[in-house]
Amino acid sequence: MENMNNSDQNYVKWFRNAAPYINAHRGKTVVLMFGGEAVLHPNFANIIHDISLLRSLGVKLVVVHGARPQIEDRIAQRGINGYVENNVRVTDADTLGAVKDATGSLRLHIEALLSTGLANSPMHGSQIRVSTGNFVIAKPMGVREGIDFKYTGSVRRIDSDGINMQLDYGSIVLLSPIGYSPTGEVFNLALEDVAAQTAIALKADKLITLTEDEGLLDETGQLIKSCSVRRVNTLLDEKDCHVRQLLLRAIIQSGENGVERCHCVSYQSDTALLQELFTRDGAGTLIAKDHKEQLSTATIDDVAGILELLGPLETEGILVKRSRELLEVEIDKFIVLKKEDVIIACAALYPYTDAKTGEVACVAIHPDYRKGNRGSRLMTALEDEAKLQQLASIFVLTTVSSHWFLEQGFIEQSMNKLPESKQKMYNFQRNSKVFVKDI
Repeated sequence: MENMNNSDQNYVKWFRNAAPYINAHRGKTVVLMFGGEAVLHPNFANIIHDISLLRSLGVKLVVVHGARPQIEDRIAQRGINGYVENNVRVTDADTLGAVKDATGSLRLHIEALLSTGLANSPMHGSQIRVSTGNFVIAKPMGVREGIDFKYTGSVRRIDSDGINMQLDYGSIVLLSPIGYSPTGEVFNLALEDVAAQTAIALKADKLITLTEDEGLLDETGQLIKSCSVRRVNTLLDEKDCHVRQLLLRAIIQSGENGVERCHCVSYQSDTALLQELFTRDGAGTLIAKDHKEQLSTATIDDVAGILELLGPLETEGILVKRSRELLEVEIDKFIVLKKEDVIIACAALYPYTDAKTGEVACVAIHPDYRKGNRGSRLMTALEDEAKLQQLASIFVLTTVSSHWFLEQGFIEQSMNKLPESKQKMYNFQRNSKVFVKDI
């Protein structure tokens, strides 16, 4: 057998690591939004290729494009005295003509790119069907503070049944920032409004936003790798440019109305979109929907609640018994999930820094709350903590939960994969199985 070079081996390893993410996204509904600036960028051809790849991997895609720079260009070309009030364009009849021209031309351009199937191109054989139509029902913004915004509108309703029908046919649905009224009028809409309302109406699994920056930046200009919708609320600043405010509000509105995940990545990077979706560390910002049940690091006040949660499992021999004194000493190793200040789940991470690994222990969920994704949330939090501590892997010893840990990405290993100090403490009477997960 011909030996593979390092580059080939790294590719195969990456492909294997990506497989769980590929499976997780198959059949999911994703709304992808980008502004007209992204279309003008030299990297847009790669974005089109990645959209094609996502569709070929079974993702149900709704693509929402903007056209602000293209509209500005048309207005300038036609010598229209366009004007903006309170950061919102007033769309009169002449401006609406420019809007129709810009968005229509841009939509056709995107459709043409998605139809490319030349040999030796990344989209060879893709045969993508693109569906467009009057899926967005709009209403006029009307008169505000004495200003008549005329043909500027907002989303009234999304034809989710029509969109889902096209998605089920295997089509990519392409939406422009244009809406239609039941009376036959056309309205100029904000890209962000269309994308957010579409994601909410479809109960989309994800909203992905492509922006100039690598993701959401904090107050010091540093990339935020992951955060909650609540954190995005703190980033809203009336002094920021209006487009950034629209972006943040779209993310907040989506997260507060059922969209589980939002991603913000750069349209300037030719790898960011795929990195964000199919690698462990991502490339931009992941925003998770706020949960009424809050995860936090345990404090000394949580000892009693943790003991109550662990007690039945210790009695059954599923977990090793811990005394109150030991738990008080080790309380900083625990995370807890609380609902109305009552602990309903917990888990712990014990680092073995010299071995670059950590032990997952005391994973417990109250019997009334074992449905849902609470266990996965605990594991994600432990993995994040392990990464902060610069650990390369985590491991667990278990006697009864093997299948669950396999579902979380752990792999069964022999005892000699444990840190040496842990091997010396191994209890052969319990005969626990060893599972390891690289992070």
